[in-house]
Amino acid sequence: MSTEGDLLHTVTSDHISASRKQVGRLMVWISAGLFAVLALLQAAHEGGRIALGFETWRPVLYAYLVWATALCAAQVITRGEAGKRTLFVLPAVLFVVSLVVFPLLFGLYISFTDWNLASQDGAQPNGWDNMRQMWNDSFYWNALKNMVYYVLAVSVEYVIAFGLALLLNAQIRARKFFRVVFLLPLMLSPVAVSWMIGKSMMEVRFGPLARLARELGWDSPSFFGTPEMARFMIMAMDAWTFIPFMMIMLLAGLQALPKEVIEASKVDGATGWQSFKEVIFPLMLPVSVTAIVIRIIFKLKLADIIINVTSGGPGGATDSVTSFIFREYRDRSNVGYGTLLAMVYLVLIILFITVLLKAVSRFMERPA
Repeated sequence: MSTEGDLLHTVTSDHISASRKQVGRLMVWISAGLFAVLALLQAAHEGGRIALGFETWRPVLYAYLVWATALCAAQVITRGEAGKRTLFVLPAVLFVVSLVVFPLLFGLYISFTDWNLASQDGAQPNGWDNMRQMWNDSFYWNALKNMVYYVLAVSVEYVIAFGLALLLNAQIRARKFFRVVFLLPLMLSPVAVSWMIGKSMMEVRFGPLARLARELGWDSPSFFGTPEMARFMIMAMDAWTFIPFMMIMLLAGLQALPKEVIEASKVDGATGWQSFKEVIFPLMLPVSVTAIVIRIIFKLKLADIIINVTSGGPGGATDSVTSFIFREYRDRSNVGYGTLLAMVYLVLIILFITVLLKAVSRFMERPA
C-alpha cells in the first residue's frame, strides 16, 4: 500500500520520443560541424595555405560557444532529467577545455614556427628546425641536468622538514611560537626571498653575510662565483622557502597518529629510535610520500630565485629549464623555439610524474 508521501519520492524514467532525440542530435552535429569547418579554415588561413579566413580567431571562439550551448541543451532534450543532472558538470568541463586544450593546441602549432617578436613577419612555419636546434642546444641539456640536482635535493629537504616536524610535535617550551617562526619563510614569495637574501644579504661588497665571511677568514667571499657554490646557494634559498611547506604537512600527519599505538610501543620497552623506526615512520609513509611528490612538482617549476639572483649563471650552472625558457622569451624574443622547449619539458614532466606515482603506488602496496 503506497502513500502520497511515497509517491513524492518516486523517480520515473522520462519518455522521450525518437523525433525529440533526433532534434537534439542534429543540434549537436550541426554546431560541431560549423565549429570544425571554421577552425580548419582559420588554421589553413593562418598557415598561408588559403586566402579565405578571418582576421582573428574570434569567429571560431563564437562557434565553440554555440557548440557548447547546443551540447548542453541537447543533454536535456535527449535525456530529460538525467541530462539536467549532467548540466551540473558539463559546463565546467567545457570551460576547462577552452582554457587548457585550446592554448595547448595553439602552443603546439607555435612550436613548429619561427616566431621572433623583433620580426614583423609574425609566425612562419619552419618544420623541424626548432627540434634540431633543441637537440644541439647544450645549454638546454645543461638545464635538464641541473634539474636532476634540484630534484635530488628534495630528499635532504624532507629529512630536515621531518626533523622540524618531530621537534614541533614534542612537548617543548614556546612550541606555538616556533611553529609560527618556522612558517614565516613560506609566507614570503620566492621573488622577495631572492632579493632579500640573494641580492642583499649575500651582496659581495656590503652584504652582512659577506662581511661575516670576511671576519671568519674568507678573503674574497663570492657566494655565486663558482658553479658548485652558486648551485648550492640556489638550493639553500629554495629549501629555506619551501621546507616549512613539507614541515607543516608532516606535522599534521604526526598529530593525526593514534596515540595508543605509540604509547603501547613505549610500554613494550621500545626506545625513542625504535619507536620512530618501527611505528612512527611506517605510519607516516602516506603523508611523507604525498609531501615529497608535491614538493617535487614545485621544484620542477623552480625559476623565480634563479632569474632574480643569478640569471642562470655562472655559465648556466644554476639554470633550471623554466628559467632558461624564460630567457628565451625575454632576452631573445624567440617565441617559437621557447614554446617548443616548454612543450618538450611538459612531456618530460608528465612522463616523470607518471613513473614516480606508479613506483610510489607499488612501494605502498608491497607487503610489510
